[in-house]
Amino acid sequence: MSTPATEPGGERVEGDTTLAALAHASALFASFLGPILFLVLADDDDELVKQNAKNSLNFQIIVFVSLMIAGVLSFVFIGLLLFPIIGIVDLVLVLIATVKANDGQVYSYPYTPDIV
Repeated sequence: MSTPATEPGGERVEGDTTLAALAHASALFASFLGPILFLVLADDDDELVKQNAKNSLNFQIIVFVSLMIAGVLSFVFIGLLLFPIIGIVDLVLVLIATVKANDGQVYSYPYTPDIV
């Protein structure tokens, strides 16, 4: 379904809300590979899907790096505490992003820089 969406800057964009939501939800099963797939396969004129896939990819890169750091810190026990925290934060934020994208919004994850 094509719905106009408001970008964080207030700009209106058109796009497929279902694919935008799937760009976020795919991260639950395929980490950063799901958003990459949606970013590559999105139509050139579908800004909603592209923006949501980029935001999801940026967040999944941060999650991956966080898990690597937690893996290193697991040698001093604190990393073992970080694994479930990172997993729960990832799950909750991806679910929120999926719902927002399905409503036609471009969702930006909190504290996530633009890497891609």
